[in-house]
Amino acid sequence: MTKLEAIIRPSSLDPVKDALREIGVEGMTVSEVRGHGRQKGHTEVYRGREYSVDLLPKIKIEMVLADSRVEEVVETVLKAARTGQIGDGKIFLSRIDDAIRIRNEERGEAAL
Repeated sequence: MTKLEAIIRPSSLDPVKDALREIGVEGMTVSEVRGHGRQKGHTEVYRGREYSVDLLPKIKIEMVLADSRVEEVVETVLKAARTGQIGDGKIFLSRIDDAIRIRNEERGEAAL
């Protein structure tokens, strides 16, 4: 099993969710997060004063997938979230040793 974590623009959330739903991905966790990468934030003017906004709003999507689905899901997220601009986000993949469904103690891919 593999855990996929995708950090994307907030405006990309609905297209990514819709694309994942189309390929049959059901379970995911979505969090509102803040951060920056290479773009290092930006400055804004409010009431005549300039402020530095260095932590930008992002969306973090997490899901654990059967290894056979990982490449398909990665390609789907890439296509749905890409704008071609700096700040499109990142995808991180990690190995998961086990998953356990609390309700009935199913383990492994059956718990997904």
